[in-house]
Amino acid sequence: MKSKNLKNMLTVSQKFNQAGKAPLGEFLACNPFPEPLTIGFFYREKMRAIHRITPDKSFQDILEVGGGQSGLTALLYPQAQITNIDFNPEYAQSPCNQQERVRFVCGDATALPFANQSFDAVTMFDLLEHVPDDKKAVSEALRVLRPGGFLLISTPNENWRFPYYKLMKSICPSETDIMAEWGHVRRGYTLTELKALINLPCQQSATFINPLTVLGHDIAFSSLSYRWRKLLCRMLSPLTWMSYYLHKPHFKGTETASTWQK
Repeated sequence: MKSKNLKNMLTVSQKFNQAGKAPLGEFLACNPFPEPLTIGFFYREKMRAIHRITPDKSFQDILEVGGGQSGLTALLYPQAQITNIDFNPEYAQSPCNQQERVRFVCGDATALPFANQSFDAVTMFDLLEHVPDDKKAVSEALRVLRPGGFLLISTPNENWRFPYYKLMKSICPSETDIMAEWGHVRRGYTLTELKALINLPCQQSATFINPLTVLGHDIAFSSLSYRWRKLLCRMLSPLTWMSYYLHKPHFKGTETASTWQK
């Protein structure tokens, strides 16, 4: 899977020489999550929401905070120079961090080892809910962001939960258990809480993983065997795809992607 993902990343980079973000279809085709149309479909929802709120601008230098081994920012901006800083040094060997235009740095989101105003954009995808001192992390991101630059964020929101937990209790881990497994220190943020935390104008926002597509998400992370999870996700596919296509950025969802301009 790693070699395939790296090939997709390089294809996107080579194919689109124009400035700006990658076309949506090509971006979604590089979904790094296994079984992207069944068990990993929720990640497609995340990628679409991020693409929706991402400015189609020419960025030369982008900082990806907590990018890990997904490589989303590099996929999103195929021509930009990406610096991916993550706390886990093992991610340096991930295929997405082996590209010539990607520099991996092992470091802390609350103490970024970069000069002031070093980047055109900073991305923090599914990061803030993992950071105890989220105020410091945001402060550091804004410090290294150039004037007029963009901060791109995705995070769980006030609806992050198992909506059908009573029905799926026997196969779904408790919220406490899953937050511990994923390393969350908080459930997430309302858009109002994010505005208070960031203190910048919110340019755009888009929700994802809605009350119907969340069924596939919950099954994907359930205690069922891989075979059953894939089968059930496939059986739910008509409902999942219909809800996915009908979903609008302002509809109810369990997570939110947002853009903020300095």
